[in-house]
Amino acid sequence: MALKSFDELITRLKGKRKCTVALVEAHDEHALEAVIQAKDIVSSILVGTREKIEAELLVLGENPKEYEIVEVPEGMNPVVCAAGLIHEGRADFLMKGKMMTGDLLKGVLSPEANLRTGALMSHVMMVELPGYHKLMCLTDGGMCTYPNLEQKKHIVENAVRFFHGLGYERPNVAALCAVETVNTKIPETVDAAALKEMSISGELPSCYVEGPISYDLAMVPELSKVKGYSSPCVGDFDILFVPEIVVGNVLGKCFVYTCGGRLAGVIQGCKVPIVLPSRGSSAEEKYFSLALGAGVCG
Repeated sequence: MALKSFDELITRLKGKRKCTVALVEAHDEHALEAVIQAKDIVSSILVGTREKIEAELLVLGENPKEYEIVEVPEGMNPVVCAAGLIHEGRADFLMKGKMMTGDLLKGVLSPEANLRTGALMSHVMMVELPGYHKLMCLTDGGMCTYPNLEQKKHIVENAVRFFHGLGYERPNVAALCAVETVNTKIPETVDAAALKEMSISGELPSCYVEGPISYDLAMVPELSKVKGYSSPCVGDFDILFVPEIVVGNVLGKCFVYTCGGRLAGVIQGCKVPIVLPSRGSSAEEKYFSLALGAGVCG
């Protein structure tokens, strides 16, 4: 059953086993606010420098003794320390705290962390958009820059696997392009058609990819009649797949800052979900991202 809102996702989680997040470099105000707010759906282990974490908890009016804090040994990468909690079975997924995204990813990619699976890593952004009838995913606007066809296939697979983790059986994917017809002068349309064929043939299983398709046709069923475009999924897509990072980045920010949407995001393609909010993310966005991580970590 499709999720209509983040609130519905959170209600579902309240009836499940709590997953545990390892918050890396946990002395981050908004990340800690999210962890505090999410106590009823997510357990947490705060990884980093104990003194800094305890000071931030006190500023937020919390008792540090009520939280499990893991001090990173001197000289150890904090991500490697947090990954050790994953391998020990003490934590189920990771979240970035007060550190640069590049530093966190460098730690994730290190052999010592042992978090890679050999799959392509990609960003899955879930959006609650006013006027749309359910939560919708945008991918990839945060990791892969200009993917080739094989990489695009992996990005779609990651997003589909993510939706399966949320309980969806066969999510609908829109391979967005500027136009809805194949044009060899626009390589994105050729790749979109190839992805559609993969979904039909079973090479991309448990999903349906429509493409090439323009954003307006994907979102507004009435326009498909005007333009004579036939698809069973118009107006009902779960995943908007973009051909390169600029499109995803701009579209995602438009959803939030112009359209009033709410969003959350995780990195897929590793052994566990990685919640990777940006430095400008609000506590609410980090809270929803925690909920997403918990929703698929089982």
